[in-house]
Amino acid sequence: MGLYRQDGTRITKAAFPAAALDDPPVRITEDVYVSEPYGRGDGQPEGSKRFLLYQAGTVVPRSNVDRAFSAASVTVISPTKGPAAGGTLITIKGEHLDGVSAISFGSTAGTELRIHSANELTVKAPAGEAGAVTVELADDSGSISRANGFTYEAPAGG
Repeated sequence: MGLYRQDGTRITKAAFPAAALDDPPVRITEDVYVSEPYGRGDGQPEGSKRFLLYQAGTVVPRSNVDRAFSAASVTVISPTKGPAAGGTLITIKGEHLDGVSAISFGSTAGTELRIHSANELTVKAPAGEAGAVTVELADDSGSISRANGFTYEAPAGG
C-alpha cells in the first residue's frame, strides 16, 4: 500500500504534503463551562446561567482557548490620590477585570484585592513615597499598566 496524489503519482515520506501547525491542538482536561448573566426582564433571579463549553477530552485549537481570556482594560481609577501612608481603598473600573490576580502601585503590591464583577474591583493602596506611580494589574492575559495612575500625597506639614 502506498500514498498517491489525485493524478496517480506516488507520495514519498519526505514529500508528504503537510505543514507545521501555527495553532496546535490542545486537549481539554476537565469540563469547562461558560457563564452569562440572565437577561433583563426574563423573570429569572439575579445571577447567571452556565453552559457546557468544552467537555473533558475535547480537542480544540489553542487559539480557541486564548480567545476565552480577554485582556483586561482600565477606564477609571478612583480616587487617583491618597496619603503616602497607604490604606486608600481604590476602585478600578474597566472590562474583563475578573481575571486580575494582583495589583501593584509602583513596585509595591496592593492589598485586599476584591473582584466585584468583570467590570469593577477594589484594592487597598500600600504605603509609598510621595509622587505619581504606575498602577499595574496582573491578568490572565498579561499585565496592564496605567502610568501615573495613582499619586501619593506627602503628609501635611511635612
